[in-house]
Amino acid sequence: MSRRTMQTAEYAVTATAAGSLRVGGMIPLTTIDYPGELAAVIFCQGCPWRCGYCHNTRLQPPRTEAPIGWDQVTAFLAQRRGLLDAVVFSGGEPTLQSGLAQAMVQVRKMGFKVGLHTAGIYPERLARVLPFTDWVGLDIKALPEDYPAITGMPGSGEAAWESLYRVLATDVALEVRTTVVPEMEAQLSALQSRLARAGVQRHRLQPVRSPSIP
Repeated sequence: MSRRTMQTAEYAVTATAAGSLRVGGMIPLTTIDYPGELAAVIFCQGCPWRCGYCHNTRLQPPRTEAPIGWDQVTAFLAQRRGLLDAVVFSGGEPTLQSGLAQAMVQVRKMGFKVGLHTAGIYPERLARVLPFTDWVGLDIKALPEDYPAITGMPGSGEAAWESLYRVLATDVALEVRTTVVPEMEAQLSALQSRLARAGVQRHRLQPVRSPSIP
């Protein structure tokens, strides 16, 4: 997907629906969530998977009792022009929400690069927002057949790997991330080999983390 295609697609998306984005939290500054860039992280509410090692379980419900308004987010970002390089949409699962593309377009128009953290749960929805995305951090948890034991959802592995192939088919920068838990260490070598054969050039292993949001 070329930069010209990304720019053309932006004109087809209005910012009016961005206000529907359900935001469960925000980190105003990070150096680790978008490689090489100073970024803010917007945590999108809602995720259909129930991974046992999830470090943001309070983002799993589709709604929160104390949401952050999108207007609050954009007001903050307006004050950070020239200070931040990028905005990362994380979760939860950002592609769960219909307002994601509009929010990305609005952020890009403010002058920020756009990063996306996703587990690849919805390949079609991911494909629709890739034109507005500069970098993707894709969570590949395991080989496809091992996913249901992790996520509790049949077919989850096929969805995640389809998302991987869709990103690889574009020129969007990609980092694949895998959380290493004891029960999957025996399959790690096979996973790394399959990712390499698929064309993944950047694969980062990460330990189980404590919650990202206070």
